[in-house]
Amino acid sequence: MSEIEALSENAKLIEVILFIENTPLSIERIITLTSLEKDEVIDGLRELDEHYKARNSGMMMLCEEDLYSFQPVTELYPKLRQSYGRKVDKRLSRAALETLSIVAYSQPITRSEIDKIRGIQSDSIVRLLRERDYIKVNGRADKPGHPCLYCTTRKFLYEFKLKSISELPKLSEADRLKFTKDNEGELF
Repeated sequence: MSEIEALSENAKLIEVILFIENTPLSIERIITLTSLEKDEVIDGLRELDEHYKARNSGMMMLCEEDLYSFQPVTELYPKLRQSYGRKVDKRLSRAALETLSIVAYSQPITRSEIDKIRGIQSDSIVRLLRERDYIKVNGRADKPGHPCLYCTTRKFLYEFKLKSISELPKLSEADRLKFTKDNEGELF
């Protein structure tokens, strides 16, 4: 095997930040965490990508929607799938997945609108989804009390391998009606 050049200090720093953060990061976020200049970050990311390719490593750099992260090389997926496959369904209860799908298909949506669709209070589930960073507050409704409007996060897209909300599976007509507003703009 040929000798591989050592990484620059900037590339090492970016590598460690990507490892520690363990979530896809934008160039702007990397700049904030490292105090490097934009061109230094871009050069460091390029250097890391070349470094991992040259090493024929089990890891590779991934850039999706201008977010950078590490992931296993695709040829290792079959060996890793059984022990390390995505465990979203196991970590979230059926009620949490139901609530998450309501937010995803109806966003922005208030908690009371979620409750109407589910037919049960969703306070604790909404709190759980916020704590796990699957949903976030995205403003306030122009209604009495100005309730929070919820929408999905980047983590939701990442965990479910979606580039955008438009990639959600299409709903059947019956399911679609559950998530649409009637003529007066209110759910149900």
